[in-house]
Amino acid sequence: MQDPRINRLARILVRDSLKVKPGETVLIQANDQAKPLVLSVYREVLQAGAHPRLSLGLDEAREIFLREASERQIREFPQISLYEAKHVDALVAIHAPGNLKDMSSVAPERSVARARVLKPIQEHLTEKVRWVLCNYPTPALAQEAEMSLEEYERFLFGATNLDWAGKKQGMTRIARAFERADTVRIVGKETDLTLGIQGRRFVVASGECNMPDGEIFTGPLEDATEGRIYYEFPAIYGGREVFGVRLRFEKGRVVKAQAEKNHRFLKTMLAADPGAKILGELGIGLNEKIRRFTKDILLDEKIGGTVHLALGKSYPETGGKNKSAIHWDMIKDLRRQGELYLDGKLVQKNGKFLI
Repeated sequence: MQDPRINRLARILVRDSLKVKPGETVLIQANDQAKPLVLSVYREVLQAGAHPRLSLGLDEAREIFLREASERQIREFPQISLYEAKHVDALVAIHAPGNLKDMSSVAPERSVARARVLKPIQEHLTEKVRWVLCNYPTPALAQEAEMSLEEYERFLFGATNLDWAGKKQGMTRIARAFERADTVRIVGKETDLTLGIQGRRFVVASGECNMPDGEIFTGPLEDATEGRIYYEFPAIYGGREVFGVRLRFEKGRVVKAQAEKNHRFLKTMLAADPGAKILGELGIGLNEKIRRFTKDILLDEKIGGTVHLALGKSYPETGGKNKSAIHWDMIKDLRRQGELYLDGKLVQKNGKFLI
């Protein structure tokens, strides 16, 4: 018997997140681990009068490609994938890893090189196509979050299967307060960082693109980040964990970077391209159903009482202009000794808003 929580999530993704219309083509990207949700989403797309298209892959194949492909193959642009991206109306991308460390043996330079090649496809899908990204509970995700599979299922569905239309009102009020400000100051452990946000839009993320959702975010002014920040949680990218990240910014750019573990990887990513040292995103976590760090950015960036700052690519809808092949979110916990200021006024203390 199909888990009713899976059916409800599929309905939210198709009906609420993407608002699929009759006659549209919906691409469903997933792997073999997510079969129950894939089939439920497939059914919902059909019931909406649209045309589902499956793109099912194997995680092991991606690892094999990046480890064994020649330099010519790494640089080869997949025209067929771009054609597909240009001929779909909406995308459901389901993340269901079987092994979260399968990319750790891949040289980071090869991952960065391939990301540069695929950048036009990713840009088209994120900028021209309605999309939503979600998790499907797997033993790997549960283990990484230090939960049993059953516990992780309760945790995940508890954070996704919500009344998102109802939550949007309160999130919008907070977003508008940020939009009226010129600067945001983040104060916390080993942290005093000021970002310019004048004229930038804060997007209210209430279930349209990520599931679970629950954040507001913007693209800070590219030349107006000053100060230092320390991240309590590991910064994770491509299966690699970088612990104890400390960054110093001057005139919008990282001028000093240190990490307690995997320092070389941090430096490699910062050197990926000119935009990699500039912040592309400031996000404010607002999902109070997510209280635990899971080593999964899809959930962790939504933790109520945290902020996340992404190095690299901006989202154009915020007004951000930074371009890069990377977008690396790092999460700052403000729930114990943290403060947020808007134009010098305290608006959040220890993870609780005062406005």
